[in-house]
Amino acid sequence: MSEELKLESLAVQLFEINAVKFGEYKSKSGITTPVYLDLRVIVSYPDVMQIISRLIRDHALEGSKCDHLCGVPYTALPIATLLSVEAKIPMLMRRKEAKAYGTKKMIEGHYKAGQKCLIIEDVVTSGSSVLETVKDLRREGLVAQEAIIILDREQGGRENLAANDVSVKSLFTMTNLINILLKNKKIDNNMALKVLDYLRNTKAPTSEKPEDRTQLTFEKRAELATNEIAKQLFDVMATKKTNLCVSVDLTTTTCILDLLEKVGEHVCLVKTHADIIEDFSTDFITRLKSLAKRFNFLILEDRKYADIGNTVSLQYAKGLHKVSEWADCVTAHSLPGEGILKAINGATNGVRKGVFLLAEMSSEGNLITPEYTDKTVSMASNFPSLICGFVSQNKNTFNQPGLIQLTPGVQLESTKDDLGQVYNTPEKVMLEKGADVVVVGRGILSAKNPAAEALVYKEALWKNYLKRVSGKMEL
Repeated sequence: MSEELKLESLAVQLFEINAVKFGEYKSKSGITTPVYLDLRVIVSYPDVMQIISRLIRDHALEGSKCDHLCGVPYTALPIATLLSVEAKIPMLMRRKEAKAYGTKKMIEGHYKAGQKCLIIEDVVTSGSSVLETVKDLRREGLVAQEAIIILDREQGGRENLAANDVSVKSLFTMTNLINILLKNKKIDNNMALKVLDYLRNTKAPTSEKPEDRTQLTFEKRAELATNEIAKQLFDVMATKKTNLCVSVDLTTTTCILDLLEKVGEHVCLVKTHADIIEDFSTDFITRLKSLAKRFNFLILEDRKYADIGNTVSLQYAKGLHKVSEWADCVTAHSLPGEGILKAINGATNGVRKGVFLLAEMSSEGNLITPEYTDKTVSMASNFPSLICGFVSQNKNTFNQPGLIQLTPGVQLESTKDDLGQVYNTPEKVMLEKGADVVVVGRGILSAKNPAAEALVYKEALWKNYLKRVSGKMEL
């Protein structure tokens, strides 16, 4: 039997098992439709599932080179499973929500960053379900640029996916399906005309591809920043040609100031931990701010605030350290909710300040889940003048070009220490993980010549930054 006849036979079977319904239905995208494809019923018809999987294998898989398959949950999962067995291609499984225990992963299975994953879906209207899966796959470093679907409703989903770099192959279009059913006298001419007229006049909301922040220069992103500290930091990086942040995890003021005299010219940001400094004093802050002005770098106090609003307000503005008086920006957890940001914002006394929210961490086994990360990014949108960016390990965490990705855990060679800190190379952290400002601590602090080592990091990071934006600027 020819492929065309196989598809025609399948269309008739889908109608006969009530997988194709006519009436008045509402799709996931909110569109009311006179025709609805409900493929959830096919799990009761193994012959139909096998026909679909083999048609996808023989027709749609042709020319697709992939390392994995991933079915969009939940309807496409049985088809993806059968196809994995038929085509001998490993399968990955995407959860709709992360587990609250164990690995807490959204993507289950064995895979490596950079591998290609082909997405399997039943029906596409707007493409939103496919894009949700694409987002989670790309967050894991997988390449997700192709989708195979059973039915394209021809209402804009294919175009929305293309705008997000996802190409689509389908077994049927809605027009094709209706014409087959009409030919086989499963529907009458009036129903066919009603559906085809509906398709011409009803489209899903369009989705334009957002501009990739990692492809834009720091100069351009400074123009898009809504937080003054982010704008200033972008300008410093562009002017000094460095996106290196040194973490001064030292316990005496003399050691910190001595180090900054040596490396200040090579860094855009200095990250402090005031509460580990044994001889903290106002004189130290005066000298620190003087160095910041002389070498043109900003100061980040890595306090990681995580208490209720009132307590954080006091921690930020009062006590021995009086962080609000000297730090340009601070880090904070989103765990307590928006109250923590309201507290910091209220304690700035009108002076421009910035907050880096912890969206992800570099320590092995940390408890942050993808849902927590998404909610953190969402929370930041309510404080555009306060949030300067996120502490993050993944370029897909956010895509607002006016915000900064601050990424710790970097050394010239990938390693892991005894306490579970995972380190990435400058190339990996810039090109794969999307870092903007890169934090280096022990890699510089423990070097025999910190100044020379800082220069090595600075040049390696900047070289990869230029490589990243090479399509957007003159080298």
